[in-house]
Amino acid sequence: MKKILFLVFAVLQVHGKDLRWVNNYDQPFNFLCPTSQSIKTISSVHNNKHEDRLWDFTCGATFDGYPSCSLSSYVNGFDAAFDYTCPGDSVMSGMSSYHENRHEDRRWQFYCCGMAGFRKEHCSWSNYVNSFDEAFTFNVPLYHYLAGVSSYHENKHEDRRWRYLLCTKKA
Repeated sequence: MKKILFLVFAVLQVHGKDLRWVNNYDQPFNFLCPTSQSIKTISSVHNNKHEDRLWDFTCGATFDGYPSCSLSSYVNGFDAAFDYTCPGDSVMSGMSSYHENRHEDRRWQFYCCGMAGFRKEHCSWSNYVNSFDEAFTFNVPLYHYLAGVSSYHENKHEDRRWRYLLCTKKA
């Protein structure tokens, strides 16, 4: 049994990178869903030794064709709160971030995609999905789309709390 668990763990490791996550601690990442998809699940775990988070995302079908996508500029300074909403009728299809040890925080950019005929409506913010230093998995509810992100940082915990803007597609 130990040999099987070791092999499973070894398969999930390539050149020191844990393949269950899109980043390693203290490392940048750039994640973008495949064409015609948007983010459907966000998972994250915090580590007090590194004062950073690992991230993972899943994507799901969103558009009936090839959307137009753009990457935002950085939406926050280190240790600063932010509220970001994808412009117009676009929804979130990716995220990019880098960590700085001096601040023990990340700066964030977001990929937003949209296309003609796709309109979002009935948007509302979720509650905060985590406490400081807590792992979380956030699932975008059925018939909803991720359209924004809000977060604030606390130096005492060197971590962030997160909430998400969800919208439905206009029929």
